[in-house]
Amino acid sequence: MIYFDNAATDGKKPYTVLKTVQSTLNGICANPGRSGHKLSIQLEENIYNARKLIANFFGNDSYERTIFTKNCTEALNIAIFGIVANYYRHTNTTQLKTPHIITTVAEHNSVLRPLYALKQMHKIDLTILPLKNERILPQDILDNVQENTIAVVFTLASNVTGMHIDPYALKDKLPSTITVVCDGAQAAGHIDINMQAMGIDCLAIAGHKGLHGIAGSGLLLFNAKTEIAPIHFGGTGSNSLQLTMPDFYPDMLEAGTLNYPAIISMVEGILYLKENLHKDRIKIEELTKICIQKLKTIASIKLYSAPNPFGIVAFADTTMLAEDICTELSEEYAICTRAGLHCAPLMHTALHTEVHGLIRLSFSASNSLEEIDYFIVALQRILNSAKKL
Repeated sequence: MIYFDNAATDGKKPYTVLKTVQSTLNGICANPGRSGHKLSIQLEENIYNARKLIANFFGNDSYERTIFTKNCTEALNIAIFGIVANYYRHTNTTQLKTPHIITTVAEHNSVLRPLYALKQMHKIDLTILPLKNERILPQDILDNVQENTIAVVFTLASNVTGMHIDPYALKDKLPSTITVVCDGAQAAGHIDINMQAMGIDCLAIAGHKGLHGIAGSGLLLFNAKTEIAPIHFGGTGSNSLQLTMPDFYPDMLEAGTLNYPAIISMVEGILYLKENLHKDRIKIEELTKICIQKLKTIASIKLYSAPNPFGIVAFADTTMLAEDICTELSEEYAICTRAGLHCAPLMHTALHTEVHGLIRLSFSASNSLEEIDYFIVALQRILNSAKKL
């Protein structure tokens, strides 16, 4: 089986990740910080150390504001709903004005749907920036800032095309009252992300993709200037006598039992990346570049990606539907790819691919040039057979 669907979830985990997760399940599975016995206390200490490691790796200024989630979607929901809720909680009602948020057509539904829900509830005004020459221009973000703008929300890497939106272009140019929220689902683990250097206030991450963690892992990191109200309510192991959530992080945003094996998998993934990120990035970008070059030799193929460090190559064929090609690749050649709209409807509308979608390949450092060569041969055979029908 050849796995080219790493943008959905990392197909091959480092051995250290698998070994460590297995070790957390082989022994007694305690609940971190929920009991006074030694094992619970030890696991809570491990989680404390994990927060510090993760905050340091991503250049956040506060390890207490490292929140563990079940995926990037949950992290983005906590951030988006929580920032808006905090605005309404702390804004004088006599001065209250509907807050304004800026986002882009390149976003995944994990950004668009929370924002659209808030818009439907008349909680926000929303500006969605279009593509210009198949890019999102940082200057367009700056040009659309209003006096009531409280946040800009954008992806660091499009999950459809691998297009990068550079936060450095916005650093120190936005008013300090605006919170910069970045979807790092496709970027984390592929490029260096330093929140302070990049001017990112709030970063949402999928643990099971570039971080090499297991499914059920995600992160929300936010800096000391950013305040997020809770949207989940429940047990925290702290302040248990009060009926409101604790007024301190991380407890305020972490209701319920933490997924300890998933957290430890991200720790091991980050330890792997500290040694291998730059080497793996070079390889992934080279794989992407070579695959794009080879696809360009097929006359009926239209490409939607440029070489990128995120391993994403999107294309369509003028003679055959994307879903049919992906089915043939899977059934006849054991090659895993993805076809469709990739949960990013406005991006496909902007690219005029909303009817049939695109085929997406997404590489990791575990892939090889030989696999790409085999894929190209398989694709050409599929297209040639279709033309004969």
